[in-house]
Amino acid sequence: MAAQINPSILSADFARLSDEARAVKGADWLHVDVMDNHFVPNLTLGVPIVESLSRATDIPLDCHLMIEDPDRWAPQYVEAGAGSVTFHAEAAAAPVRLAREIRAKGARASMALKPATPIEPYEDLLPELDMLLIMTVEPGFGGQAFLDIMLPKIRRTRELISRHGLELWLQVDGGVSAETVERCAEAGADVFVAGSAVYGTEDPAAAVRSLRAQAEQATAVAPWACSH
Repeated sequence: MAAQINPSILSADFARLSDEARAVKGADWLHVDVMDNHFVPNLTLGVPIVESLSRATDIPLDCHLMIEDPDRWAPQYVEAGAGSVTFHAEAAAAPVRLAREIRAKGARASMALKPATPIEPYEDLLPELDMLLIMTVEPGFGGQAFLDIMLPKIRRTRELISRHGLELWLQVDGGVSAETVERCAEAGADVFVAGSAVYGTEDPAAAVRSLRAQAEQATAVAPWACSH
């Protein structure tokens, strides 16, 4: 699969969200960070904003729910227009049931892991998912520095995906930039969430294209991709 770049509106101007969505023309998905000030120490947006965004852009919405009780709330984000919904393994009471419900409603089901959460206990859940998100910073705030210690975890996750022959996307989120995207791609990621590295530039659409080119170049020579 070709590398995908998902600009994060957490780094956008919230007073101009429809304009900011149009500014990243060519992006694969628009990443929407939903935070409840309980699961993470920040409060962002909810279902009404997702509904509005889905009407304002043709770019599909990738909703990352950093919230408590995603079993209750995640299906509402599908109904609001999200094409992909990510819940956290640390917050979900019944992740398999939730993933199946998200899929049944017509969206891609994704599960996220915080930096300290290992992938290995969730190996048997992978076939229930369309994407797995490895957080490369502690969730809650944009603009944090990339955690290099997550690279081995990305590699282990890619190995598990390959071992089971799954068509599972592997997303990274946190500190992804021109300086880090190639390392993530080499380790096994193929979906990249970038906030300030896109919206902090004068030409966000050009930043998307540049990041994708870097990721694809690194993937082309990565051992995990070459073995396919």
